[in-house]
Formats: sequence, C-alpha cells, structure tokens
Amino acid sequence: MDNNLLNIYNITLSDKEFLRLSNFIQSNYGIKMPPAKKSILQGRLHKRLRKLQIADFKTYVDYVFSEEGKEEIIHMMDVVSTNKTDFYREPVHFETLKETILPDIYNENKKNIKVWSAGCSSGEEPYTIAIVLNEFKLKNPGFDYQIIATDISTQMLKTGANAIYPEERIEMIPLDIKKRYFLKSKDRTKPKVRVIKELRDKIKFQRLNFMDDIYRINESFDIMFCRNALIYFERENQEIVINKLCNKLNLGGYFFLGHSESITNMNVPLKVLQPTIYIKI
Repeated sequence: MDNNLLNIYNITLSDKEFLRLSNFIQSNYGIKMPPAKKSILQGRLHKRLRKLQIADFKTYVDYVFSEEGKEEIIHMMDVVSTNKTDFYREPVHFETLKETILPDIYNENKKNIKVWSAGCSSGEEPYTIAIVLNEFKLKNPGFDYQIIATDISTQMLKTGANAIYPEERIEMIPLDIKKRYFLKSKDRTKPKVRVIKELRDKIKFQRLNFMDDIYRINESFDIMFCRNALIYFERENQEIVINKLCNKLNLGGYFFLGHSESITNMNVPLKVLQPTIYIKI
C-alpha cells in the first residue's frame, strides 16, 4: 500500500473539491451541504478513500465524476446520508395509527392496505409499522397489508432487509411484542435479535432518490410515512418531494411527517388531522 495512504486521515478536502461535491449532492439528491458541513463530509469520505486506496481528495472527486466512477456515487451516498432511527420513534404516530386510523380504514370496508415508509433508513420504522398493522390484523378478520420501504442508502436497505439488530435496540418494546416478533441470537456474547420472517415477508425494500423526476413505484398507497427524511432539504425541494409522494397517495390517505417538520405555507394537497399527521384532499 502507498505510504501516503497510511496518513489518509490527515488529508483535507479543499474548498474547491468540497464545492464540487456539495453542489452535486444537493442538485441530484436534495441534501443540503453548506460550508459548515465540510469537515463532516471529509470525515465520512475518508473510509471511501481508504477502501479505494486513493491518496487524496482531488483524485477521489475526479473519479466520482468520471465514467468509471458512476458506481462510486452509490457508495458515496451511503456514507453521506444521515441515518438516525429507532423502533417506535415518535410513538404518538403509532398510537394514532393503532387507535384511530386503522379502525377508520377498516370500518370503511378497506381490508387490504398499502403503506410506504419513505426514507426508511435501517428498517426500524417499517418494522414498527408492520408490528402495529399485524397486531391489528390479529384482531380484525380479513384485514391484511403490504409495506414498501425506500431509502437512498443501499447499506441501510441491506440492513433493513436482513432485519438483524443489537438486542438493546428493542429494550423499550413491551415484552409480549418482543416475544411475538423478534428472535434472539444463540450467541449471547453478542446479543442480537432478528425480526420474524412473517413480518420480513411483508416489506419490500428498494432504493429511491427523492430527487428523481419519476418514482418507479407503480402502487398507490393508503398510508405514507416520510419522517425526518427531508429536514436536510431546501424548503422548495421539500415541497416538490411531498407533492411527488402525494401523487402516489390515495385520496383520503394519511401522510406522516416528523415532529420537527411542517407543511406550513406549502402548496401541497394535504390537510391537518393532528400535528404532523395529514389527510390527502
């Protein structure tokens, strides 16, 4: 290995190369990269330089924008995207889903629903949705569901599809739910759990870029979660993305945003049901 690679963590990302990358990332993926994020981007990309045995950022950036570097863009976005999630994150959403939305849908004689978890990260959100829906299914004859989970990060999608998590991640989940939906690993030196196959089979994971002109998803949905996925986007792009998502949401369908997000002053076909929960009109 080149001796220069031994000091890779001392290599800095120049303002010029940062600007090339940040403009590309925001234009093509919507994620804001202001100058204050230069050191974060530099730190996250170090692992890609080491993996590729590239000794400086200029060579790396030139590679990213070359014909042969197209595949690297996918790996770059894996490390650039922020992936913070938990099971039952923002629990009031799942309580409302359980107590209000699902009974209303069922009472309208809609027995087979489709849900989209957009910006699903490592899968905790769609699996939490699946648990809530499956619990409802156990008590309501004829009810069934399918879930699509999308993200920009191929690494997060792989984690979600594998459905294996450190056991500590489910500590807050009630014991009866843990017993019903999670299997413990036999190796207790590294305690892990895996979501049961019945739920895994209900979720289809696929890659999607919010900034694509057309979303290659043919289904329409009754419920859509897009929580904390657009907070790094410019307001204008947030509105564009929400409208594109709503094109896939059935009339009267439900749309969830994160608690730090809002559609105030946006031209989108949604009305408030309660804070951060909307109905398509």
